[in-house]
Amino acid sequence: MPVPLELDRLRVVLVSSRNPLNIGAAARAMSNFGFPHLRVVNPFEKAFRQAVSAVGAAELLARAEEYESVADAVADCTLVVGTTAVRHRELQHPLRRLEYGGRLIRKHMGSGAVALLFGSERFGLSKQDLSYCHWLIRIPTREQHISMNLGQAVAICLYELIRDGRAAARSSGEQLLARGGEIEPIIALLADVLRTSSYMLPQRAAETEQRIRRMVRRLKLSARDVEAWLGILRHIQWEIRSRKKKAD
Repeated sequence: MPVPLELDRLRVVLVSSRNPLNIGAAARAMSNFGFPHLRVVNPFEKAFRQAVSAVGAAELLARAEEYESVADAVADCTLVVGTTAVRHRELQHPLRRLEYGGRLIRKHMGSGAVALLFGSERFGLSKQDLSYCHWLIRIPTREQHISMNLGQAVAICLYELIRDGRAAARSSGEQLLARGGEIEPIIALLADVLRTSSYMLPQRAAETEQRIRRMVRRLKLSARDVEAWLGILRHIQWEIRSRKKKAD
């Protein structure tokens, strides 16, 4: 049976999952609600495809794609949303409750691919993982017990996405947003420009690059915008290097 186009545009991405039973439970929830694309980044247990908890979803689990990095796992997506329980974390992203975030994700699924990220059961998503996200969602649990089982969290989020069943279609005049893999060259080039201009301190390079990634992703660049920004940054890079050579 063909998958509805908007459901086919969601990628559920499990990052550094530790328990194969949780991966199986997530696959089962995906099968329940009709979402076919599971992606796994550096699973702790490599034998996750044999998880007995994937009742009725063995085929979906067998098709799961494995990646070595979040960057690769979301490269084809125009929207990346992370999940978090918050509590003591200092967040650098807009945070939305699941009900509102679900509506935004459904709307975006009408026109482009979306990645929904879930972190490890023990630590959640790292700062590096979060830097690839446009914004975050949280499930409104009670403060005294905010931690949820990974499989349950996936099921709740997916149910919210299909609950009203109406994905907004993209208007004909709207430009297609750039995918994650198209945005990364801007980030790399901008980081290089900042290093060349001595703006980026070597000891804070990783932190600065994460900030750059968050800022660029919030711009919601179109594919056409990406080409223009790459041209601008390459020219700036060339000018800075030329002036440094003359000064030397």
